[in-house]
Amino acid sequence: MKFTLIICTYMRPKPLQTLLQSVLTQTLYPNEILIVDGSRNEETTKMLAQNSFENVRYFKVDDANRGLTRQRNFGIKNVSETSEIVCFLDDDTILEKNYFKNLLETYTIHPNALGVGGYITNEISWTKITENTKSTATSFVYDGWFRHESQRNRLRKKLGLLDETKPCIMPTFAHGRAVGFLPPSGNIYPVEVFMGGVSSFKKEIFTQLKFSNYFDGYGLYEDTDFTLRVSKIGQLYVNTAAQLEHYHDASGRPNHYQYGKMVVKNGWYVWRVKYPKPTLKARIKWNLTTLFLAFLRLTNIFTQPKKMEAFTEAAGRFSAWFLLWFQKPRIEQ
Repeated sequence: MKFTLIICTYMRPKPLQTLLQSVLTQTLYPNEILIVDGSRNEETTKMLAQNSFENVRYFKVDDANRGLTRQRNFGIKNVSETSEIVCFLDDDTILEKNYFKNLLETYTIHPNALGVGGYITNEISWTKITENTKSTATSFVYDGWFRHESQRNRLRKKLGLLDETKPCIMPTFAHGRAVGFLPPSGNIYPVEVFMGGVSSFKKEIFTQLKFSNYFDGYGLYEDTDFTLRVSKIGQLYVNTAAQLEHYHDASGRPNHYQYGKMVVKNGWYVWRVKYPKPTLKARIKWNLTTLFLAFLRLTNIFTQPKKMEAFTEAAGRFSAWFLLWFQKPRIEQ
């Protein structure tokens, strides 16, 4: 099964080099690697000129194609005709050696798969349930494993703002559980959303869909939007044996006020992609949950050292929520 890896990067030459070095150790190596660089300097160009990585094709894009979704769409247009699977990786990830092998095997195990997501191992601590290790009242339990349940989610549950919808399935009022709530069991789980920075899709899907340019620049929740639209056509999976680490490099990220606005505005957008006409109950719960999470972020000024970051992000969330009452984004289907 021939496959292409697309890496969209912006001002991160060192993390990109680390990622490419981990790709070199893979038991299954990409037939081509397309690096789509939106950087405003030449540091990534220089790094690639100083290092040798097999099957790499490098593209430096201009303003018209800069931004995560635009760069992904640019990469898709340049994928080899012989490729069957297109993989995407964030430029600040590091792969375990069987990542591609396990990811692509999912398409053989589940021939109906239109897309398969990988699994990040270094963000959440999980424990397997045994006779000697039991979950507690503050644990989240799933498929024979448990992890710590945050105070935020415990409060949401008490307030009726968190339901029992499975991870990676969007509830009627959105605000569901992400991939981090699937355990590192090595199992494959059917889903309808997963992270774009650790994803793959059958190339054929791109004859019908592309990444939305609504998610300009940093592109928060662009992956949720795209996977929800793919899910309307066919089945998606997450393979928790396709493992990697994600280090969330700070360079290239928006300021905290803009990030807070994206959380709410883009969150509303993807909710309406899945549920164009939500019920009154779902609308009320979406708004209450959004306000609760914004208020909780504001309280971080008393509980966390980065007080200004907490304040500005919370301000961005409240601002976006208020503006949505007067101007709502147009949903692209």
